[in-house]
Amino acid sequence: MIRKGQLVENPVTGECLIFHATSAETGGAFVRFETVVRPRGTVAAAHVHPYQTERFDVLSGTLGVKSGRRKAELGAGESVEIEPGVPHRFWNAGDDELRFLAEVSPALQFESLIETMFALAADGKTNRKGMPNPFRLAVIANHHFDVVRLPLVPGALQKAALACGAPLGRLLGYRPTYEPAGDVAFA
Repeated sequence: MIRKGQLVENPVTGECLIFHATSAETGGAFVRFETVVRPRGTVAAAHVHPYQTERFDVLSGTLGVKSGRRKAELGAGESVEIEPGVPHRFWNAGDDELRFLAEVSPALQFESLIETMFALAADGKTNRKGMPNPFRLAVIANHHFDVVRLPLVPGALQKAALACGAPLGRLLGYRPTYEPAGDVAFA
């Protein structure tokens, strides 16, 4: 469970999150965290939050963001808000470290998803883009279906695919959450 002040790092994508307000503290209303992205770092994949709004307030560096069909580069003092259902991705568009404050509301299971994906990456259980194998991903995606989905593919089609893939993943021993092997990436 994520705690206020906790730092989690994804060594594959170059992201580091420092939690300022957790779901437990806000009664599930939101989760707020500072995101630090090293040069050339990026979120693992374009995605959609079907029920959550995500806001980024740039503190320093250059945030590259694609939200829907709009692509932008934002600097310190600039913000972007991404409404539920809008496909998006972000990256460090500059040569320096990028820092931005992010808020996801409502929180839902966002923290669980982040803990799982970042721990898998820290333990070397993802590909070079930060994604686990398809069967493990099916189990995770099925469990976190209200938090994150693929863009462009209709939700009903994704759910049908997960209805096949997730049970196979569970048979292979994969769980919807992942406990890291050590404490290195979770301070």
